[in-house]
Amino acid sequence: MNKLKLRSFITAAALTVAFTSCHKDRVEPNPVNPVAERAGVYILNEGSFNQNNSTLTYYDYTTKVAIDDIFSKVNSRGLGDTGNDAQIYGSKMYITVNVSSTLEVLNAKTARSIKQIKMDDNGTDRQPRYVVFNKNKAFISSYDGTIAVLDTASLTIEKYIKVGRNPEQMVIANGKLYVANSGGLDLDTPDKTVSVIDLNTLTETKKIEVPANPTTISADGFGDVYVVSYGNYSASPKLTIIDNKTDVVKNTKDIDLGYGSEFLVSGDVAYYYSDAKKIKVYDVKTETVKTKSFISGNVTLAIPYSLAIDNNTGELFVGDAVSYTGSSGLLYAFDKTGKMEYSVKTGINPGAIVLVNK
Repeated sequence: MNKLKLRSFITAAALTVAFTSCHKDRVEPNPVNPVAERAGVYILNEGSFNQNNSTLTYYDYTTKVAIDDIFSKVNSRGLGDTGNDAQIYGSKMYITVNVSSTLEVLNAKTARSIKQIKMDDNGTDRQPRYVVFNKNKAFISSYDGTIAVLDTASLTIEKYIKVGRNPEQMVIANGKLYVANSGGLDLDTPDKTVSVIDLNTLTETKKIEVPANPTTISADGFGDVYVVSYGNYSASPKLTIIDNKTDVVKNTKDIDLGYGSEFLVSGDVAYYYSDAKKIKVYDVKTETVKTKSFISGNVTLAIPYSLAIDNNTGELFVGDAVSYTGSSGLLYAFDKTGKMEYSVKTGINPGAIVLVNK
């Protein structure tokens, strides 16, 4: 899952203001589902902040052709301002558009809009960020400090769960929803909690204290939740490991994870990009960096901006913003050994990568 969206905007603000683990003896996770045939890959392009120019690129695996701005071509209207996250669940794709404060629900195979949901509170924008799913529910974090619970059949919001300030990424583990409460819009006093929501009662049961400004969150198949906190952006990010059975912090340590990078867990490892613009591989069993440079060959990333992995093939996808100044980005596809397979031109700031099946 992460990208901290609005990165160019928030980074500029931040620069203005400031500019012992042991081996784990665990049960192996269940194997992945049977291989599904992929039709292609969508890339949600964030666009430029306040420019209303988010787009959706689609790369077709059969034709080897990229369709630029497929959302506008299919729906005869734009996607909105600052697309933040995109996920597929069942036959639908869900896209959060942060500044426009909308949730777009599309047919995942055609990109045709099924419903646009305005995310507001009596006229005040909630500013949706990320979306995850459990059973027939979608959970949407918003900067107003809430998690919306959406019924994926009726596409109606059933309730809002109050959490911490400016919630960002979420992850589901052990029957619970973990929410990173960043408070990132207030650099002087950011939040420092992770909310735990019971998925049966849909209520917050506790808050876990972590280092300030937690943003990125993920989970492995061995019982750990990983939280990356950025503080006031002047020091190294912190990686906090939480036991999802007890909800107790097991360890906190420095990590050279680049600003806004996902901590993308796949099986025994996690992928992230560092401040040095390297794709690194982290072993979630030994809690150590396994590979300091995943990419082989002479590929140089300009501005790593997003990550995704195909668990069926081991392919790793990297979105490269190239420049924050409004130019097109690139999508790189690497095989499981780190060798580049191909690249695709994208829109501005490719911030989310979503694989779609046939």
